Amino acid sequence: MAGEPSLTFRVDGARFAIPAASVREVARVPRLTRVPHAPASLIGIGNFRGAVLPVLSFATLLARPRGDEARILLVEDGDPVGIAVDSVEGIAGEADVAAEPVALAPLIAASFARAAGRRGARGGLAAAQVTERRDQIPLLVFAVGGQEFALPLGAVEEVLRLPRDVTLLPQAEAAVVGSIALRDTVLPLLSLATLLALPGAAAGARAPVIVVRIGAHRFGLVVDAMRAVERVPESGVDAVPAVFNRGGAEARIQAICRLDGGRRLVSVLAVDHLLSDALTARLLQSSEEKPVVANARDEPAEQFLLFRVGDGEFGLPVAAIEDVVQVPETLTRLPKAPAFVQGVMNLRGAVVPVVDQVRRFSGVAARGAKRRVIVVRLGAMRVGFTVDAAPEVLRVPVSALRNAPELGGAETRVFERVANFADDQRIVLIVSPRELLDRTEQDMLAAFGPEGAVVQP
Repeated sequence: MAGEPSLTFRVDGARFAIPAASVREVARVPRLTRVPHAPASLIGIGNFRGAVLPVLSFATLLARPRGDEARILLVEDGDPVGIAVDSVEGIAGEADVAAEPVALAPLIAASFARAAGRRGARGGLAAAQVTERRDQIPLLVFAVGGQEFALPLGAVEEVLRLPRDVTLLPQAEAAVVGSIALRDTVLPLLSLATLLALPGAAAGARAPVIVVRIGAHRFGLVVDAMRAVERVPESGVDAVPAVFNRGGAEARIQAICRLDGGRRLVSVLAVDHLLSDALTARLLQSSEEKPVVANARDEPAEQFLLFRVGDGEFGLPVAAIEDVVQVPETLTRLPKAPAFVQGVMNLRGAVVPVVDQVRRFSGVAARGAKRRVIVVRLGAMRVGFTVDAAPEVLRVPVSALRNAPELGGAETRVFERVANFADDQRIVLIVSPRELLDRTEQDMLAAFGPEGAVVQP
């Protein structure tokens, strides 16, 4: 390193130096997203001026104890990467004999067990490998006033939780809950129970909000509880009986959906008929909503179901999901089932094996009513995966999606992309459906029994 400028920094009380030319920037530690099963040195991925980069602990690379890592060196020595250090001293014009020179590339290569061919596996969208079931209608099912309703999934932009801070609108109508800031707009919030003249629970701090677009504007519909994402055969959706069309309120229902063999009837709402023109105009005037960019809706986007395992948040393409249901009170264990299968559940008469994803995502198993089973079709099989919660559906512009940076060995292949929400410094790891089970597990499940076997009543 003699004769060239070097950047010196401290870790665990010791001084080190690397070529200054390899350092693009020195930054503060951003909000980091943890990557399950990553090498020990990879402490997370972060957003640096719109770029998603892996961040490694320099102390861990050298097998030293980690201290107060307050600075990140953005290094371009091969693939861009962030290196977390305790402090940065400065740039010296010549080699600093008191600082130990370090070659980063060999340290990083030794820490990462790079998976052969992983780069070549990227590039295509995970959803491209999902076969669309054109004879099925995807619906988002939720509860309002003790009844179940649904919206076509294509009419839903996202699902979020009602924040604690809601701005009340002056002289608002009974259906108006208030407004919140949502990225580039002020989002009016409406009580769907009031719109439908139903008794509804008081809007709590964690009430679900379904964001829909009516005309050129977005509104948030506050509901009592989320139920599931259901894919319903076209034969299971009936036209509204003629008697329902006699009143304006009833016209808000566009179809009746039969679930669980006809034992559950769910009313499918017509988004465009939920609000009158007069109410829409008053809401927009009161909320002073910023104009919506004309082509914002036309920007290519994908929908993802966000779920949690432990303290981690992940996303799965909605196109890959067949159902999202509550974890049954009991799962039936069958003889000779693979050890990784928690049991099987009865999903509308079919046997579906259920796999716990806690080990895959390095979480701690949770308990309670929020646990969900996400049912995904992998080739010819349907498999359920238990997660701690599945609270949101997000519509993510393609411009916010990135290929995941190199994250380590085979266990991290499940994370193929990231959704980079720069506004709130939030990064969500996107799961590749085809990697939820490795090849051995898929073969064991296939040998376990035919998919879709009917449960005898």
